[in-house]
Amino acid sequence: MTTLIDPTLVSRALTEAQPRVLGTVVELLGLHVLVRGVDAAVGDVVEVLAPTPVFAEVAASGPDGLVCLPTGATTGLRTGMHVRGTGGPLAVPVGRELLGRVLDGLGRPMDGGPSLDALPRVSVENTAPPALSRARIDRQLGLGVRALDSLVPCGRGQRVAIMAGSGVGKSTLLSMIARGTEASLSVIALVGERGREVREFIENDLGPEGLARSVVVVATSDAPPVERLRAAFVATRIAEHFRDEGEDVVLMMDSLTRVAMAQREVGLSAGEPPATRGYPPSVFALLPRLLERAGNSDVGSITGLYTVLVEGDDMQDPIGDTVRSILDGHVVLSRRLATSGHYPSIDVLESVSRVTSAVTTPEQRAAATQLRRLLAAHRDVKELVEIGAYAAGSDPTADRALALMPQIDGFLRQDVDAPSALDETWQTLQELAS
Repeated sequence: MTTLIDPTLVSRALTEAQPRVLGTVVELLGLHVLVRGVDAAVGDVVEVLAPTPVFAEVAASGPDGLVCLPTGATTGLRTGMHVRGTGGPLAVPVGRELLGRVLDGLGRPMDGGPSLDALPRVSVENTAPPALSRARIDRQLGLGVRALDSLVPCGRGQRVAIMAGSGVGKSTLLSMIARGTEASLSVIALVGERGREVREFIENDLGPEGLARSVVVVATSDAPPVERLRAAFVATRIAEHFRDEGEDVVLMMDSLTRVAMAQREVGLSAGEPPATRGYPPSVFALLPRLLERAGNSDVGSITGLYTVLVEGDDMQDPIGDTVRSILDGHVVLSRRLATSGHYPSIDVLESVSRVTSAVTTPEQRAAATQLRRLLAAHRDVKELVEIGAYAAGSDPTADRALALMPQIDGFLRQDVDAPSALDETWQTLQELAS
């Protein structure tokens, strides 16, 4: 008689039979938990065996033990509690079943929907595609916003920063893009947002149709810094999975500055020295590591749109300046336009796309350049006109700009609920410029 032995059951039994190696909590100070007796590497997750288990990520390793940063509240933890290693870094579920779902910053469902335990899981850590394996950006991706599609065109696989101070309309612009983009899939990361705004964004801005083709990752402002930091990597890893299946994905992250702030909290808690405006060196190492993971691969693309909250409307602040130097373009939102009721408040003369020549035709570029010249001419004489010091006929370009400004202004303004088709946008621009 032949006995069939299931190798999976044997492997599971051997794993369970191994002795458990437990460490202990030796110090709780601020945001970090010092652990001894656990074999784990930086980036691995450990579990504090409290009545309500608390997971923590190893942020630093030294002779005194492991500095771990908890992913949840530390209320109830005390020294002497046992700690076990989980054997690796954070793993997140992936697959098309995630479409229409809302996850927290650690990849766990928070929408009350079905469990995701049956889905395959992958490590949140990954490497960027090799530079020479990246397909070139040569196709425009319609975003549904006329000012962007015509004057700051975005290519499939491009990475763009949306830069502005607080309350100028970054989140509103993202919601316009989420509804109007031509991309088939969207992954949206809301990092450090107000809890009140999350449901409004999902129900009002995305709507049922937009949510059905999106994955939303949420870590509100009251979440632990590790969760806020990991939310950016969870969203990026999910987008990478879809890209590896040949999809063209739009990854929207609001906001990258709050990701950097979370890393600042993590770095300072791990003992790093503060540097520029209190940001430790790890922040400026993390940004390219995160941002380079978006873009084209040899099979699909991730078009990255990252909002940057600049301090005091200073576009040269450390995070804004670093991000602008890494990405393939930036969109500047103007408080002056926002306060005058001009939405979206895009300052097109200060916004740049580094792939314009690769994704547009010569005729399209000529029309866009003509409109930019008119806008620049109007900017130069605006104050003179307001005080009555400009004499008509002094500058033919300025005269034409003043005459066409109502039509130009109407072209650049757009209601949040009225996305524009890409072909229609270029046709309107051609008519306006001619």
